[in-house]
Amino acid sequence: MCQNLRTVDGNVTTMGRGFSWEFDFLSTYYDKLTLEDRIFWALLIIEQIYYPFLAIVGVPVNLVTIVILSRGKCGLSKCVTRYLVAMSMADLLVVILDLILRHIPIVYWEHFDFVRSIPVCNIHAVLLYTAADCSVWFTVTFTFDRFVAICCPKLKTKYCTERTSSVILGTVTVLSGLKDITWYFMLLRTYWLLNYPWFCAVSVTAATSPVWTTIELIHYIVTPFAPFVLILLLNALTIRHILVASRARRRLHGPSCGEKPRDPEMESRRKSIILLFVISGNFILLWAIFVMSSIWNRVSYFTAGSIVATGFVTEMGFMLQLLTCCTNTVIYAVTQTKFRQQLKDLLKCPITLIVKFIKR
Repeated sequence: MCQNLRTVDGNVTTMGRGFSWEFDFLSTYYDKLTLEDRIFWALLIIEQIYYPFLAIVGVPVNLVTIVILSRGKCGLSKCVTRYLVAMSMADLLVVILDLILRHIPIVYWEHFDFVRSIPVCNIHAVLLYTAADCSVWFTVTFTFDRFVAICCPKLKTKYCTERTSSVILGTVTVLSGLKDITWYFMLLRTYWLLNYPWFCAVSVTAATSPVWTTIELIHYIVTPFAPFVLILLLNALTIRHILVASRARRRLHGPSCGEKPRDPEMESRRKSIILLFVISGNFILLWAIFVMSSIWNRVSYFTAGSIVATGFVTEMGFMLQLLTCCTNTVIYAVTQTKFRQQLKDLLKCPITLIVKFIKR
């Protein structure tokens, strides 16, 4: 965060001198700053604690999730398990490539200035955006799989299989890599450690060319704007089908007095539906600000507008978007009883081994 900013007394300062400096600046000029600037500087301070904490939590949490789901003892179908494992693996890569190798060096740029001499930023960008695209589109493919399972019983037996899920996940990964290879040519090899949407220096051609601007906007449309629309549409259709099916089944069972008749089929669907809606809702809520700020910043830049007005929104977008890489484990633990039990057993395992070792 070494971006220049004019202070309230007219002097130009440099952001990113450390936690204490930014805290002193905010407390000194707090009464003279606008509400927007107060939020912005507060977020800069919070990031220096938030990002390292998220990295410390994100890596083991996703590793544990992959291990538990891969054991196949959570009561989920092999098809669903494969989607969830793929989502956790993509999230783990995002934590490593985006959070640890991008955002933490930006926040602590004064300690990572040496990375400017490592000429691989454009390659890093391709890998990072491919992992992010996979994380997003794996969520879409999982949502579509559940839509088919719930709303299309005739197609379910052919589509909702382990083999089909493997083909779809592999196809999404290849297409994401092919789409994101364009970043290699849009960005320069050198790192640009600024608190800004770019972490690589942008080539002059890409910054000013309408062609490259269009390509970049297509990137934002494909990920994550299009997934937003698809997930909302699929969930809306799924809810509509569930409501119609529920009314039909109630009419079939007829009016009942006292206790409602037990419906095993609807009960078996309930956990799957809850899991689907919570994952989808989590994605939409935490990515919403990032989507809006990314598109706005690019349009504003190309039209020679100022991006300072949305600086704090951009920071919030990054913080919430990266949080999605650590929330799925919590979602599984809350919505899936067997996953919660497997998590407890896995956490108890090291303690059990230590106790046995001491008793010897």
